[in-house]
Amino acid sequence: MIQTNILIIGAGPVGLFTVFEAGLLKLQCHIIDALPQPGGQCSEIYPKKPIYDIPAYPSILAGDLTAKLMEQIKPFSPGFTLGERAEVIEKDSEGQFIVTTNRGTKHRAPIIAIAAGLGCFEPRKPPVEGLANFEDKGVEYIIKDPEFYRDKKVVISGGGDSALDWTNFLADGVASEVTLVHRRPSFRGHPDSVQKVMDLAQSGKINLITNGEVVGVAGNGSLDSVEVKHKSDGMISLATDHWIPLFGLSPKLGPIGEWKLNIKKNAIEVDTFDYSTNVPGIYAIGDINTYPGKLKLILCGFHEATLMVQSAYKRIYPDRNLVLKYTTVSGAPSM
Repeated sequence: MIQTNILIIGAGPVGLFTVFEAGLLKLQCHIIDALPQPGGQCSEIYPKKPIYDIPAYPSILAGDLTAKLMEQIKPFSPGFTLGERAEVIEKDSEGQFIVTTNRGTKHRAPIIAIAAGLGCFEPRKPPVEGLANFEDKGVEYIIKDPEFYRDKKVVISGGGDSALDWTNFLADGVASEVTLVHRRPSFRGHPDSVQKVMDLAQSGKINLITNGEVVGVAGNGSLDSVEVKHKSDGMISLATDHWIPLFGLSPKLGPIGEWKLNIKKNAIEVDTFDYSTNVPGIYAIGDINTYPGKLKLILCGFHEATLMVQSAYKRIYPDRNLVLKYTTVSGAPSM
């Protein structure tokens, strides 16, 4: 049985930053995550993707952000149960939560902070015949390392931020040829990213096909071409080394959805006073929660974590007077 003050479900950026904020209050944390390493999506899905809205960093790679957060929480010596999924929750006779993983590891804590991001997720796959035959043989749904596409011909499908951002990134001296295919004439991503794509297309640095979608894949053992059905030009065959359909992720709460929490549209409802759920002692922070005006940004998750640990401290130590101390006054963080 692993005992701790705050049991955090999810080792993404928000879960990691929770350790820091809790550590400032001398609260010990332990983290459970189904992935084999900390960082959540930042490590598993886009470690080499730049993030632009982290304070003091004009740009930082997602993987580097994870490394910095791990460095920041090192003084607080958090525990980790990685590669295991939190499944069963119950309460003992003393009112503490017991969380058991799919591998039988038991954890005990008075406070649970769910920072599980999108929960369990999988990429949305297009309905293309024979697609499974080329998965990991030229068809990828996630870009983990852009160097994998160095000097390769790449076709990207999608109209959201991921498709736009990776098109801009790979076209900047990485891939030998980049083609972006979108079934509509307009994009739903950030206006700045859309403009960059348009500028690259106008200058001939990428191939842009709108009003079209990939409907076929071909190759002998590995992908060598895709078929694009265009609204006015008919069928177009594109020679390529890789096709990356970026149609987003299909999130699922997984076992957390059975924990008797109030759920709305696959997210956990919380009170914005302290991001508590309908179950006293359980909080939800980051992309996993929902409330009026919710923004799914790492930055917002950091804010939610900060307020959450203040409330958690008062639940753990109801008779103590909590006084906010600035780190510029209290000195270097440590347990």
